[in-house]
Amino acid sequence: MNTKRNFQKITEDFETQVLEVARVARVTAGGKRLSFRATVLVGRKKSYEIGLGIGKGRDVSLAIEKATNKAKKNLIKIPVIKNTIPHEVRAKYGAAEIILKPAAEGKGIVAGGVARTIFKLAGIPNISSKMLSRTNNPINNARAVLIAISKLKTPSN
Repeated sequence: MNTKRNFQKITEDFETQVLEVARVARVTAGGKRLSFRATVLVGRKKSYEIGLGIGKGRDVSLAIEKATNKAKKNLIKIPVIKNTIPHEVRAKYGAAEIILKPAAEGKGIVAGGVARTIFKLAGIPNISSKMLSRTNNPINNARAVLIAISKLKTPSN
């Protein structure tokens, strides 16, 4: 296990976006214990980095704070060549399935839902994507996009 952490990543400027806040319950013998689950995306446009975090807490602000800290610790660097991704990639997580394709200069972000938010926060100017699944679960959709991003490779010269 890696005990060293890169703390400079946590202190630099980030943009955050709350994807979802849900009230969840744990059933005990005495009744239901209510808490909140927050899903947060954190991005750094300058270096094409994106992170996803999920946190739970007794109130919404605590859950968002925990999720933001987790997202900052789990950043993924996106390889970008000529303002787009290097090649087409496909990924699946749970019921969510996505295709990412490079786009021509000036095309912009052609994506919907969670994928659009991820690409905006990461600072990718031109990309095309298609959600092949019918699920509306933002956590699974976001994880599918992040798996696809992690599959991207840069061509070796």
